[in-house]
Amino acid sequence: MREILGRRRRLLSWRIGRKSDQSHALLGAAITFATEWHWPVLPGVGIDSQVRRAIDTEGDRRCACPDPECGFPGAHPLDPGLLAATTDERMVRWWWTNRPGAPVLLATGGRAPCAVSLPAAAGARALAALDEAGVRIGPVVATPARVFILVAPYSMEQLGALLYAKDWVPGSLRFHGDGGYVALPPSETGRGQVRWERAPLRGSAAPWVPDVEAVVDAVVDALTRTGVSAPEL
Repeated sequence: MREILGRRRRLLSWRIGRKSDQSHALLGAAITFATEWHWPVLPGVGIDSQVRRAIDTEGDRRCACPDPECGFPGAHPLDPGLLAATTDERMVRWWWTNRPGAPVLLATGGRAPCAVSLPAAAGARALAALDEAGVRIGPVVATPARVFILVAPYSMEQLGALLYAKDWVPGSLRFHGDGGYVALPPSETGRGQVRWERAPLRGSAAPWVPDVEAVVDAVVDALTRTGVSAPEL
């Protein structure tokens, strides 16, 4: 019995220590994004780690929001709303002190980076093709489900003209611009861990990001040449 209790205490201590480390990492990342890179951030709603989906084959955890069928568990704004995103260090510290496990969300658009994303398999293929072609890209965020390539801010008019000029664009190529958001590392969502697929270079300056035209042109060309199948898109 004593051995069992000892194991339980060690396991509880490990879990508490892991949560504490994660909380410090999230706060540190949020402050870096906001104050050094001038990216407006806000906390995501988070996940309810005590409740799992009734039918769950992949270990997805339920979102802490009121919607039991939330399609983006944990990785979306709720309270505060998206318009509250800020670069103010005091506000960032207050948020993550009171909600230490909250995902870090980047409010895309304006002066902040935007993103284009693809399903994980197609995204991995696209990145490999971009590397082979020598196309320069900046930071890339990955989740178990999708790959997000950060790009320079763009307008809806700019995006419309870009897409109009294309003969074909993958149906699941998503655009995260004004009014959008992307979860940033080291956030944990209901669909798994958010990580850097291509990490920014270390330093205080905001990472360089490419223009959306260059990325979309290269991605569409790469996927056309590599023959990505419809289920992957």
